[in-house]
Amino acid sequence: MAFEPKDEQKEIKYAEMRIYSDAELNNYTEEELKNFKIKHDIPDLEELEKGPWPSFVSDAKQGALHRRKLADDRMLIDRDGIEDMLGQLQVSFDEGETHWKHGGIVGVFGYGGGVIGRYSDLPEKYPSIAHFHTIRVNQPASKFYDSNFLRSVCDMWEYRGSGMMNLHGSTGDLVLLGTTTEQLEPVFFELTHEMGVDIGGSGSNLRTPSCCIGKARCEFACFDTQALSYELTQYYQDELHRPAFPYKFKFKFDGCPNGCVASIARSDMSFIGTWKDDIRIDQDAVKGYIAGDFIPNAGAHAGRDWGKFDIQKEVIDLCPSKCMKYEDDVLTIDNAECVRCMHCINTMPRALKPGTDTGVSILLGAKAPILDGAQMATLMIPFMKTEAPYDNIKEFIEKVWEFWMEEGRNRERLGELMQRVGMPKFLEAVELPAAPYMVKAPRENPYVLWKEEDVPGGWQRDIKEYRTRHKR
Repeated sequence: MAFEPKDEQKEIKYAEMRIYSDAELNNYTEEELKNFKIKHDIPDLEELEKGPWPSFVSDAKQGALHRRKLADDRMLIDRDGIEDMLGQLQVSFDEGETHWKHGGIVGVFGYGGGVIGRYSDLPEKYPSIAHFHTIRVNQPASKFYDSNFLRSVCDMWEYRGSGMMNLHGSTGDLVLLGTTTEQLEPVFFELTHEMGVDIGGSGSNLRTPSCCIGKARCEFACFDTQALSYELTQYYQDELHRPAFPYKFKFKFDGCPNGCVASIARSDMSFIGTWKDDIRIDQDAVKGYIAGDFIPNAGAHAGRDWGKFDIQKEVIDLCPSKCMKYEDDVLTIDNAECVRCMHCINTMPRALKPGTDTGVSILLGAKAPILDGAQMATLMIPFMKTEAPYDNIKEFIEKVWEFWMEEGRNRERLGELMQRVGMPKFLEAVELPAAPYMVKAPRENPYVLWKEEDVPGGWQRDIKEYRTRHKR
């Protein structure tokens, strides 16, 4: 069944929301763009326009020319914002340091996050970007937009901001780049009241949850990523908008172990779809791949002659846990040894599919390099069912948050706290039993340590009595 949000979704009609005419949106020619020079010299930035790849500098120049040709009453902030931004960036290239001041003193009423204050420390030279704030907009699950919404946002941001935006930030979010303090509340009103979207997370709070395309379009999805992402976004509104954590916290949802949003590397709490029964095998389809009736990898490697498909070479020999074999025209899998790498399923999707007893694995502690370097997430819960209203998942989230908020230091991510206090203490705090899946390096740093009260007789031993049983 397709995911349906709880609340009725506002239908956006661009014809009713639009601000600019077609003539205003297309107000320059290719010849004008070719000859256009911004008001600052930017030799290093113009180097970035060379070569085969698209350049943000070229995009910014298009925006600058477009704004230069708009009438004064067709925008509410200085028309020179993009040109001054490029000029200041050139100075940063020249001097090897940023000239943006990050100020957390602006926002919208009732919210502590979602607006990132940006101030230039060269306001006399670049007055139009003296304050040039960023707004994060909470993206829909799996980033499903329609053109009416996107065109309405673009018009609004051209009118009330710089017209520049990112789709998307690394956590998610549609990022609106550059407006003045006076425009923050009007932009917030239009987003929430007219377009039916909220602003996202920033600062020491829950960041905007992000998920893969899930069951909307992917046959491998083991749980409804959109439903879980939406539920946690709605349920934890306070944590999303009112920073109260030691530092940022990210949820990401991967529908299967292919990890299309890389949750295992980029989120404090990673949800990865999995199954605990057997991989489903269609033996006739296996034979079809071997016979050449089906193209392996669903045609993803088309374009050159790879030769005849070899199941031994391309599937069985590449299995990391060596749990597969093909004998007497039958493919068998020792599912107890399967590590869910997805290689065989990706290679022969008609023949192999995930099991039907599905749920999520929950991992903790991934982050980018800030204090102690980059970390991958550690497996905490090998399997948990995902059924609305997800009370089991919420209970675990809140145990983790309670310990982190109590013990975490300022600007200490969850993964750094886990490293500092050690796995035994962390597992005890979140009430999880230790499991072999949690050990990163066997025989080197096992996470499970004995306590004296758990050992019969404690630590004290009578060596003579011991040697009556264990003679030298």
